[in-house]
Order: sequence, then C-alpha cells, then structure tokens
Amino acid sequence: MSRKKTERQLNLVICLLSTRRHLTAQEIRATVHGYAEAESEQAFKRMFERDKRELRDSGIPIQVGTGDAVSGEEGYRISRADYELPEIELLPDEALVLGLAARAWRHAALGEAAANALFKLRSAGVPVDTDAAPGLTPAMRTDEPAFGPVWQAVRDRRPIAFDYRKPGQVRAERRELEPWGVVNQHGHWYVVGHDRHRGARRVFRLGRVRGAVEIVRGGPDVVVPEGVDLRSVVAGHRADPELTAVLRVRTDAAHALRRGARRVVPGERDGSGTGWDTLEYPYTDVPDLVEHVASFGSRAVVDEPAEAREAMVAHMSAVAEAEAPSGTPVPAEGGGEGGAPSRGPRSADQLRRLLMLVPYALGRDVRVPEVAAHFGLTEKQVVSDLSLLWMCGLPGYTPGDLIDVDLDAAKETGEIIIGNADTLAQPLRLTADEAASLVVGLSLLESLPEGLGSGALERVGEKLRSAAGSALGSLADSVQVRVEEDEQVAATRRRCTEALETGQRLHLRYLSGYLDQVTERDVDPLGLVVQDGRTFLEGYCHLREDVRLFRLDRVLELTVLPFAAEVPEGVGRRDLSGGLLQRSDRDALVTLDLEPSAHWVVEDYVCESVAEMPGGGLRATLRTPAPEWVVRLALRLGPRGRIAAPEVLAEEARAEARRTLEHYGELLKEGEPGRDHSVA
Repeated sequence: MSRKKTERQLNLVICLLSTRRHLTAQEIRATVHGYAEAESEQAFKRMFERDKRELRDSGIPIQVGTGDAVSGEEGYRISRADYELPEIELLPDEALVLGLAARAWRHAALGEAAANALFKLRSAGVPVDTDAAPGLTPAMRTDEPAFGPVWQAVRDRRPIAFDYRKPGQVRAERRELEPWGVVNQHGHWYVVGHDRHRGARRVFRLGRVRGAVEIVRGGPDVVVPEGVDLRSVVAGHRADPELTAVLRVRTDAAHALRRGARRVVPGERDGSGTGWDTLEYPYTDVPDLVEHVASFGSRAVVDEPAEAREAMVAHMSAVAEAEAPSGTPVPAEGGGEGGAPSRGPRSADQLRRLLMLVPYALGRDVRVPEVAAHFGLTEKQVVSDLSLLWMCGLPGYTPGDLIDVDLDAAKETGEIIIGNADTLAQPLRLTADEAASLVVGLSLLESLPEGLGSGALERVGEKLRSAAGSALGSLADSVQVRVEEDEQVAATRRRCTEALETGQRLHLRYLSGYLDQVTERDVDPLGLVVQDGRTFLEGYCHLREDVRLFRLDRVLELTVLPFAAEVPEGVGRRDLSGGLLQRSDRDALVTLDLEPSAHWVVEDYVCESVAEMPGGGLRATLRTPAPEWVVRLALRLGPRGRIAAPEVLAEEARAEARRTLEHYGELLKEGEPGRDHSVA
C-alpha cells in the first residue's frame, strides 16, 4: 500500500508541475495514475485530500485557483517558481562555512534536515564540502526529548502544553506556553515564551520537561513580541555574585575554587610543603556555596560566614550518617518516551528521497552506495526506490512519458542512470527545517575561530534566507545558539589554532574534569571541537597514549613547544556520533538514589537507566571511568542523594565526610544537646 501511495503522489507532483492551468479534482482523478483505484467519489476525495496535505507537509507548494471557468470549481497546480530551488552561487569561503554549518547538526535532531539541505544544494550545482576545514568540528547536542516538538511548535507558531518539574519539586506541574523561541546556553536548551497560567514571560529548561509535549492545534497562532531578545531573557535568570565567603583550602587542591576566587592569600607551609591557603570567594546563595565547597571534601573548609559554616556541618553530617538504600524503584516518569517527534509514514520519506535523487543524479556520476549512505538505507532499498521511479512519469504513461531508469546498471555496477525526467530536473526549494538548520548553524560559527571570516558568514546567510523565501520566515531568528567564552579561553583557543596550522606540539597544565587534580600533558593537536557552548582541543595525549578531549576553560597553562607534533600512525580523530563522553563497558557502574531536588543529575549526566522511587525520588545508574568523581558528587549532594552501589564507594564518601567534619570540631562541640556529633 505504501509503495502504491508513493507512486501515486509522485505522479501527482509530475502532473501538477507540467500543467499550465489549474486542474480540477475530477481531471486529476481521470488523469493521474493511481486515483482510478478509488472505489467511490467519497473514497477519492479522502485520498486526494490526504495526498495534498502530505505533499504540503513535505514542502511542496500546491496552488489553488479556478479550474473550471464555467462552474467556478477549484483547480490545482504547482508553480515552478515556488517549487524550484532558486539559483545560488557560492564563493569558496562561503561554501566552506556552509559545510561547517551543516556539520554542526550531524549528530543532533536536525541532522537529517541539514544533510537534505546540502543534498538539494549539490543537486543545484552548489559546491558544498562538509569535510572542509578538518581542524574544526562544530557540534550541536539535542538530547532532550522535548526538543523536537518544541522546535516544531516554534516553527509553526503553535502553543504547547507539558508537565514541568522544577528543582526541589516532588511532582511536575502542567504548564501551557506560547513559545517565542529556543536558546542554547552553557550546553542546555531553554524555551522562552508567554506562560498562560502565570500570565507572564517565563523560561523553561527542556531537560526538566516530563513526558510528551502536546502541540495545541486549535486557536490563533502565537505572536512573538517585537524586539524581544531571547538570549537576554534566558541570561537574565542568572544573578551576579554579591556576597563573599572566606574559605581555607589545602595546598595544591581545590583548583576550581582557586580559579573562581577574588583573592588567594597563601598560608604557612609545614616541612613537607603543605598547608592551608585562604580564599575570598564570591557567592549568591548559601546552599549553592555549600554544595560547591563540599565536593572538595576535607581539602576545603568554610570559615565565614557562620551561616554557611553551620550549613556545611549539617550537609556533611548527612553524608557521614547516610544509611543503606531501601525501597523498590518503579518505572520512571517520562522514561524517555514521548516528546521526540515520530517519523512520518515511509511513503512520505520515500517521496522526498525520490524528489531529491532525480535532480542529483541527472548529469552526474552517482552510485547506489553513495545514495544509500546519505539516506541511511541499504543498497537493496535504493534499487527498490529506483524501480518505483521507473513506473512514474507524465500523464499518458506510455514508454515515452515514463522516467527512464537503467535498473540493470544499478543492480550490476551500482551506477544510477536516469533520463526523461526534465519535469523533476530542478531540486525542490528548501523546507523551513532545512533552511533553519543551516542558518542556525551559521550563527554558531559566528563566535568560532576568526579565520572563518564574518563576511562569508553574513553573505551565505543572506543567500540562504533568499533561497528559502517565506518557508523560513522568522524561524531562524527564534533559535539562538552561541559559544560564550571569556578572554582567557579565547586566547587559549587562538594559540591552539596556531599550533594546528603550524603542526606543533602543545604542553598543557590541565585541570581534570573528574578529579581535583592538575596534570602536565604533552599533546599533539588534531583539531578543535565545539559543543555544549564550550570549545575542546582534541589531540593525541602522550601521558595517556590515546586521543583525548581537553576543555579549554580547564587549561591552566598552555605552551607551544618548538618542535613538530608526531601523531602515531593509524591514530585519528574520534567518532563523536555518540557524543563527547566516550562510555565503555569497562567503566564503573554506579547507582545513585536522588531526592526530587537532585533530579538535575539525570539532566546533566548520561544515565544507563532511571527509575522513580516512592516519594518522587529517582534511582539512576550511570557509568564512569573515574569512580572517585562519584564520591565527589555524593559529597556535593549531601542529604539530597547517596551512593546506592557499589558499597565500597558509599563507604568512601562517608569516610571523607567524617574527615571533613574533623575540621569543624569546635562547631560540633557546640551542637544540639543530646545529639551525638562524635567523629569516628
């Protein structure tokens, strides 16, 4: 049934493209092969209406006009001016940045749209190379299941309804939102809009949406206020530090605290060279300060304010006294289901493929494996597509009217030879998703290495908007993506770029993301990766004897060494299709029990499984190559979470909490009467 439907719809497209006047529904029924199978007038009307709707959903503009001048009956045609992709001429630097813009979505939600956009552009003779500038890899991440339907709602200007659970809440609340746009900030996606229940502007993090997002189809379209700055709205939720805490930290420890301190006063050292330094540290909220300092365990102590010091004692006492887990988890709410947009029927996918394949193959040396790789098909499926194409053509459907496909060549040599297909010789205009994926990718590139050239970015953006026309609308402006970095990170990035261009080795003093530890690394640079709002250096690490990714904001010092990089033979860049975090079955498997206020853990870290516990808590299982990091996470969570397994890590967290409490001994002696504050 699906194959017949695709054949009928393709014949309808060819017919409406080739006619010079509007054809009535009855003329189409009598002319287009496939409609004769309708058993009744009503069956035909249902079939025809469904076909028109699906063609329009695929970006095919069907015009409505007068088909019969006497009766005034409606007729239909496809205007080539609206159907065909306008001519686009790109200079070499423009083709470079366009290929990079598409690469940004390669492993994300709009990857298919970006790839199809390039396929259409290549069909029109636009020289786009996605493998250009191999030293740079921009990458988007859209792991949140809510991203797909929220993007669709923003595109179609439709309201949405969803369940949302704020940090600290036990149950999710139902929200109705008129979405204005989505923003990526610090690696997380946010939707901005008008909250109908609150009657005010609100920001929601997509990772906190529970269950499916409902797109409200009825009612008026969403109207976005003029002049609204989406990024400023999201950024406005982050307050600047106003208060100062006094901390004591161990020598050569608490490096992240040191980097964020306003002032560091070195203390006295003992015979072994160790001691305590004093930090003046900015903060806005005592609980946040306590969690951040707690993650460093006995290597960091809060001296002032007293409120924070007392809160730290209570926080660490909860870790030290944590009991073994109890309770049986139930299936998690949301569970990763729903939310993500489902794929359309196979006939719609097949029709879009054929409308892209014909102009791409005409006059080019195209092979079956190439097409199969692009669309994610088997070679057998590509040949099946070609055999269907062979049955379609102009009304009349005589051998001279049908599209000519050499099926023998496709089967025997893999060569795709198509002829007699002038009606479909020009590629279809870019859809809103296809154009927006490229324009948003270009906006990401604006803050990347200076060598890309802002002039090329601006020029190619204007050309894309012109080619997309009304289909793009304001969608691209409703999606904000930026790489935000301070001057120190920008300077580090520039030096990495220079080393890549000259082929020199780098020496790094690097702060580990897992451990409170600084290491010295010699690295042969392979490229730069941009993801989650941050820039990474990818290179061969001689310390680990493997390819590693180094976050530039964790590079404490960088030196360009006066000799060439020498990457071992056979070593190449990583496959990032599974994300930056390269998990392995050799990694430690850890289970955490999380209170409702600690659900951010499953939002920020990739989990193997998540199950809901009685009372709204979660039991999350994840893998990590550094179990010590899980101990730090448990110390940070305090009463809001605990390590359920393995027990050896849970005991290590309790022991470190007890060691930390020893530093607050005087305060413990002044605790509540009758409570045992002794430290083992």
